[in-house]
Amino acid sequence: MVDFHGLGTFRRTPSDPELLAGAHRWGDRDHGLARPARGAAGCQELSFTHGGNGMNDTAIPSQYVTTTSRADIEQALVAAGKDLDRLQAADLAMMEDYHTGGRIATGQLVDLVDITPDSEVLDAGAGIGGTARYLAARFGCAVAAVDLSDEYCETARWLNRLVGLDDRIVVRQGDVTTLPFDDSSFDVVFSQHVQMNVADKDGLYQEARRVLKAGGQLALWDITAGNGRELDYPLPWADVPDHTHLSTPAAVRAAIEAAGFTVKHWRDLTEEVGTMMRTMGSLPPSPLGLHAFVPNFRERVKNLSEALTDGRLQAIQAVALAR
Repeated sequence: MVDFHGLGTFRRTPSDPELLAGAHRWGDRDHGLARPARGAAGCQELSFTHGGNGMNDTAIPSQYVTTTSRADIEQALVAAGKDLDRLQAADLAMMEDYHTGGRIATGQLVDLVDITPDSEVLDAGAGIGGTARYLAARFGCAVAAVDLSDEYCETARWLNRLVGLDDRIVVRQGDVTTLPFDDSSFDVVFSQHVQMNVADKDGLYQEARRVLKAGGQLALWDITAGNGRELDYPLPWADVPDHTHLSTPAAVRAAIEAAGFTVKHWRDLTEEVGTMMRTMGSLPPSPLGLHAFVPNFRERVKNLSEALTDGRLQAIQAVALAR
């Protein structure tokens, strides 16, 4: 299972109680307004005004803007026999962690960082909010979830309400390279399968450092470039090569350290993840899974699994401390 989000630049003025609470809790930075327009190559293009910095166009791959993710997820839950009026957070575990290794990988990464009920946590590039719900349910902590896709943000808010976690989670549409939060707002920032969508690696990690308190933790789970051989598409985060911004593990680590972090933990889990994905692929089909709302998901995962197996891609798990 695979999570590939955190694209682009958008922030809207808070207009409901959840967003207003988030603006109060973590501060609020105005990064402009967006105008959607149709783009080429199956993408939704959003034009953004940065305060005084002119226009910047960012294309969102089409799998993040299907317009049907909520309906598709609801249909899958009903098909699996789930009662939406009595839904529990655990009922979503098979379909909400949109990243390689799914809930297993999420749990392993969370176990590497220090989180308490008093922690302020940011999931930067949250997709439909699986990690945010896992953290809020497990620790009872306050979580902010940011993603560029408005559709995914709305779906995340709906799921938060269904499982009774909307009082602990604030969902914001925003850009991981221009986060809509004040300096030193968080104790932990999660970044899972995000950087392959982001060309500006320096901006990505500099923003994570800016919103972290001194001594705060950046928890990273990501796909990186491997042996340089050509990739097969579609992949979970991209339909075509132009949508991919992969860096080598060394380049990613260098960008993290240059942004003001000290790497505490760094591990290549490519082999383990490849084995895990092959095992998961052999399980009997279920209505619950990312295939329920991600177009061509099985083909995307097949190409990813093969690239991890033959070394074209690598999977990196890391924790870094803000200096």
